[in-house]
Amino acid sequence: MKPLRWYDHLSMNLFWLGLNIRNTAVGNVFMPYLVDVYVRPEVKNSALGAMRTAGLIVAMLVQPAMGLLSDRSTSRFGRRRPYIFWGVMFDLLFLVAIGLSRSYWGLFAAVLLLQFSSNVSHGPLQGLIPDLVPENQRGISSGIKAIFELLPLVLIAFTISKLVAAHEVGWAIVATAGGLLVTMLLTMVLVREQPQSEKPTTSIREPMLRVLGMLVAILAGGAAGLLVGAVVGAVVGGITWLIAGQRLGIMVGVGLGGLVAMVVSVVSGVWGGATGALGKDARRYSSFTWWIVNRLLFLAAVTSIQGFAPYFLMSAFGLSREGAIDLNASLMMVVGVVTMLSALPGGWLADRFGSRRLVGLSGIIAMLGTMVLLITTFVPTIPLMYVAGSIIGLGTGLFMTTNWALGTALAPREESGRYLGISNLAGAGAGMIGAGIGGPVADLISSYQPGLGYFAIFACYVVLFLLSTLVLVRVRPRPAQDAPRA
Repeated sequence: MKPLRWYDHLSMNLFWLGLNIRNTAVGNVFMPYLVDVYVRPEVKNSALGAMRTAGLIVAMLVQPAMGLLSDRSTSRFGRRRPYIFWGVMFDLLFLVAIGLSRSYWGLFAAVLLLQFSSNVSHGPLQGLIPDLVPENQRGISSGIKAIFELLPLVLIAFTISKLVAAHEVGWAIVATAGGLLVTMLLTMVLVREQPQSEKPTTSIREPMLRVLGMLVAILAGGAAGLLVGAVVGAVVGGITWLIAGQRLGIMVGVGLGGLVAMVVSVVSGVWGGATGALGKDARRYSSFTWWIVNRLLFLAAVTSIQGFAPYFLMSAFGLSREGAIDLNASLMMVVGVVTMLSALPGGWLADRFGSRRLVGLSGIIAMLGTMVLLITTFVPTIPLMYVAGSIIGLGTGLFMTTNWALGTALAPREESGRYLGISNLAGAGAGMIGAGIGGPVADLISSYQPGLGYFAIFACYVVLFLLSTLVLVRVRPRPAQDAPRA
């Protein structure tokens, strides 16, 4: 491959900026705001969790399918860009549908359609760097990609979030669509792909069956987690009921049952999905599978905190939904800046001290930040919120860089694409488990003691961060691949 110039790395990764503007705006702003408009306050966390879970199921099927189809494309415009173009065209339509929705179920349908169209572009986009960037320059491109993925946290804070806080949802959707459209058009013009002359003859059937098997395994793991959590919660809650009364017994049972359900869902879902995708190699490369467990535990906690933040701010500070979105925007901006600042030196630190050590440290830092967040459930002060968000952002930025470095070291070199593709288990499964289980837990406990549900789920996320570090004892990097440099 021909070496790339510095601006080629920018143009090739520019659409990651638009894609993440859309994802962050929809997931962290539009969905929480509109769900609060359409549903009763006592069930809004459950309603939001259900919407996230359904959307991520769609994403888990569509994203790899479109990636596989783009691998086989012989379009004269290239393999990836036609999918990026048409995905965005439908994104614009479904963003309008979100703005025009007038009920929870209308919003639900629009979000699912947007998840479909957004992953039409997302899946093929992941192929641009492997297709066009020489191996000795992929570190640079990956670093720019990471910046474009984190930058929307800051940009949205003082643009789209501010518009929603001012009751201008329509203009916020226009701004989101504009960012998406501009980055897509620049990608179409600036990125050069060589058309594929011959269509691959390998069948798409087998890899898609593996993807379907992974999804079934995650859902089965979730069902197993709910069953085990229900049993544990019923037993411990029943004992607490006998000792301290019905009300406390129910709250303890629901909280502990929810935590157990999350942990069992993560471990059983990942191992089931990895076994389905890798067969016997899942045990042969067990360190890689435990790396996915680490990744899913961390992401389940951090993405759920982001998603439920507006509702917590409404509860803790007595804010309107617009006031909560406005305060959350300010928090997002601070968290985004800290996250980027900690992500930038992450690669250098991983090379010097070992990526596994840094991944473990990131879990501890994020856990400490969430413990500060727990304090705000009883002593709600805005300065303390900024402290909690900054610490969580510090841990997240460090995690995002060093965790991926660890994964690339654990995956077999000859099949790194296949193995790292399974890491989508963590990305999609995180929201399904953290929000899908956390939402009902928050609503049930808050129905007995207003606001206490957020303490319960934040406490669960403290444990998930801690476990993300502890499971690293099962991750054994191959010699000379994770050793710290002198």
